[in-house]
Amino acid sequence: MSGGRKLLSGKVAMITGASSGIGAAAARLFAEEGAAVVLMARRKDRLEELVEEIRGSGGQALAVAGDVVSSDDVERGVSAAVDTFGKLDAAFNNAGFATAGIPLHEIDDRTYEQTVDVNLRGVWNCLRHQIPAMLASGTGGSVVNTSSVAGTKATGASAAYVAAKHAVIGLTRAAALDYGQQRLRFNALVVGSSRTEMMDGVLTAHPQLEQVFMADSVQRRISEPVEVAQAAAWLCSDRASFVTGTAMAVDGGSTAV
Repeated sequence: MSGGRKLLSGKVAMITGASSGIGAAAARLFAEEGAAVVLMARRKDRLEELVEEIRGSGGQALAVAGDVVSSDDVERGVSAAVDTFGKLDAAFNNAGFATAGIPLHEIDDRTYEQTVDVNLRGVWNCLRHQIPAMLASGTGGSVVNTSSVAGTKATGASAAYVAAKHAVIGLTRAAALDYGQQRLRFNALVVGSSRTEMMDGVLTAHPQLEQVFMADSVQRRISEPVEVAQAAAWLCSDRASFVTGTAMAVDGGSTAV
C-alpha cells in the first residue's frame, strides 16, 4: 500500500505467532505501514532477528518471547506494549497449531489439548488482556483473530482443529457484541491454505493434501502469507471503522463453493 498516509500510522499493534509464516509477514507489513509492533512467539531467537530487520528498515518493533497458552505471558506482552509505546491500538492474534489426517477417535488427549489450547485458549488469553489495555486508552481499538476455512466447515484438518477454529469465530462475534459501543472492533479471518511453516509440516507428513488444498481454492493455488497479512492490516486500520463481528474469508474462494 503506497501513497499518502500509511495505513497504520501512529498505531501500536501486538502480533502473536510472529516468528514465522503469516505472523512474520504481518509484522513486516504492519511496521511498513507505520505501526509500532510488539511481537510474541515462543522462539526468542526468531523474534529478535525479525525485530532487528524491522528496526533496520526504520520501523519500531519489540520482541516479547512467550506462549499464548500462558495467561501470564500474554499479560507480560500487553504490559510491554503499553510500557514501551504508551498504548495498544490493535492486535492480530495469529498463533496456531494444526494436525491433519487423524480420525477423531484416534486423536489422543495430549494432541486435543494442545490444539484447543493454542488455537482457542490462546485467543481467549489475548482478548482478556488486550481489551482492558484498549479500553484504558479511550481511543478505541481493533482485534483480528485468525480462524480458518476449518472454522466454517470440516476440512482435511483434525476434528479438534475444526472445533477450535469454529469457536474462534464465535468468540470473536461475542466480543464484538460486548464492546461494540466502546469503540472496540473484533473480526476473524477465515484463512485458506497458506504457505507457512505449519503448512509445510502438515504437507511433509501428508503430501497428498497439497493437491487437495489447491483444488479447494477456486484460484487453484495456496496463498502467500503476506496475502493474509494484508487483510489483517486493513481490518486493524481506521479504514475498516464500520467492520466488526465479521468472519472475513481470505481463502481464494474455497468457501464460495
